[in-house]
Amino acid sequence: MNQVERIQEMERIFDKAKEAVSDLSEALEAFEGCEKELKKLEDYYAGARWMKDFEDDEAGKLPADLKRGVLSEDGVYDLLTDNRENLIRMMKICTRVAEKHLI
Repeated sequence: MNQVERIQEMERIFDKAKEAVSDLSEALEAFEGCEKELKKLEDYYAGARWMKDFEDDEAGKLPADLKRGVLSEDGVYDLLTDNRENLIRMMKICTRVAEKHLI
């Protein structure tokens, strides 16, 4: 690989990494912005109010046009599980990167 090819390759890597780091930063800001709401949702799902709302929905006591994804039996659970898996993944990535790199 000659000098020009090397510089071109490094420039491609630089551009790709710069975009990925920027995208990650934006995603982390969005995630941090909903952290309290996610905890509130988790508390609701684990408590008696969710069960009451779920039972009332099953009994037809709620408006038919009410958006009710939060009352699906798997929706909130899957979201919380995905969140936990993402947190574990981020910790593993951070540990691996910290051990291998960084100036």
